[in-house]
Amino acid sequence: MKTLKDIRVGDTVSVKKLHGEGAVKRRIMDMGITKGVEVYVRKVAPLGDPVEINVRGYELSLRKVDAQMIEVD
Repeated sequence: MKTLKDIRVGDTVSVKKLHGEGAVKRRIMDMGITKGVEVYVRKVAPLGDPVEINVRGYELSLRKVDAQMIEVD
């Protein structure tokens, strides 16, 4: 299983599935990250946390813990 945390800077991937439960999953979906949407990995902080992505035309920063819940192709 490949997650958003494993993607290199400059790559564009498609969201395959969201893992997690309840409020955490709902928060990720509220940010616009849903099944089928394309995500571009823009930057990763020097220590790997957070990851800056571009989704649906806006920039978003995700913690590694949250990025690990997003399965991608």
